[in-house]
Amino acid sequence: MNASRVVLGVSGGIAAYKACELLRRFSESGHEVTVVPTAAALHFVGEATWAALSGRPAATETWERVHEVPHVRIGQQADLVVVAPATADLLAKAAHGLADDLLTNTLLTARCPVVFAPAMHTEMWEHPATQENVATLRRRGAIVVEPAVGRLTGVDTGKGRLPDPAEIFALCRHVLRRGGLAPGAPERDLAGRHVVVSAGGTREPLDPVRFLGNRSSGKQGHALAATAVARGARVTLVAANTALPDPAGADVVRVGTALQLREAVLRAAEDADAVVMAAAVADFRPAEYATGKIKKVDGVEPAPIALVRNPDVLAEVSADRARDGQVVVGFAAETDDVLAHGRAKLARKGCDLLVVNEVGDGKAFGQDTNSAVLLGADGSEVHIADSPKEILADAIWDQVVARLPRAEPETGR
Repeated sequence: MNASRVVLGVSGGIAAYKACELLRRFSESGHEVTVVPTAAALHFVGEATWAALSGRPAATETWERVHEVPHVRIGQQADLVVVAPATADLLAKAAHGLADDLLTNTLLTARCPVVFAPAMHTEMWEHPATQENVATLRRRGAIVVEPAVGRLTGVDTGKGRLPDPAEIFALCRHVLRRGGLAPGAPERDLAGRHVVVSAGGTREPLDPVRFLGNRSSGKQGHALAATAVARGARVTLVAANTALPDPAGADVVRVGTALQLREAVLRAAEDADAVVMAAAVADFRPAEYATGKIKKVDGVEPAPIALVRNPDVLAEVSADRARDGQVVVGFAAETDDVLAHGRAKLARKGCDLLVVNEVGDGKAFGQDTNSAVLLGADGSEVHIADSPKEILADAIWDQVVARLPRAEPETGR
């Protein structure tokens, strides 16, 4: 990712201190960052901190350096504007075009991608006024990520927590890599869409301490979720036993077993435009669960473990589409005769697209890169060389977008 001119807007919420970590990541990656804090934000983190971390003066006043017209120039010259945290007040001003300070002026003059990372109490986030403001901003092409769920100020817990700064940075990095197009440009080709992604590997319990599992880390599914958010989608990530931070902006549903994953995917798919089954779902589960730990007995061989089939979630979703035009994508991890097995699985599962990759010997599982062949039910075949998993994720979404029917942008949640 080449160095870019980034504006980091900071509004007045307690999460303002977390923006320091986001600023550090931008600065250490070589980006030229101008911090534009609101007056309220300076009550939480002082101007000297922003200047020290960015290596540049923080832009705090519309009336400073008036000859440089800062209320216009800062936004005009930016490659990306990211506001973290974005309070309910800031979102309202941005949605209604108010410009009573330097940050809101910057948002009006920016012709680059704009990312808002909201942080506020749950009641404020869920209020109809805030939801309408978010819908307005999304309709205009801004990326408004979903807040995380967790501890808020005081004893409160719920949805409204600022996403992890590392995940916000990853989202912004993806937006920059996709190109400096203006809000509403074609690169936000998933705007108004709801997509469901499964990730990780299911675990089928044998007893209270043992399970049947697989080597899936969930990295590819997380990359799919993160890139879909950056392309404007509302994302539901069904995560099976992953140890990764939640992708900024995705609604995460945590599951353990194949049956739990099936239930979560079918529920989320009811209003989804696309379902991407990247999780490694166990084909079998033990026929019986031992309520106590299975003991080793000297001189006695263990009893065989009887297995039963798990539901075929991919085939079920493909056969019973929850809505017309829903695009379904499956994954096939193969060790030999990769394409032959992939084509057979594509026909058997009935999905629109199958991502076939070779696994084993350090390939795919747990790695940061992946190579694959994207097989389409229409006979298409796209080869992706070994690349970072977010590159493969974008290639998959390109194929999904090409298969989606035209739709009006989403106006709310």
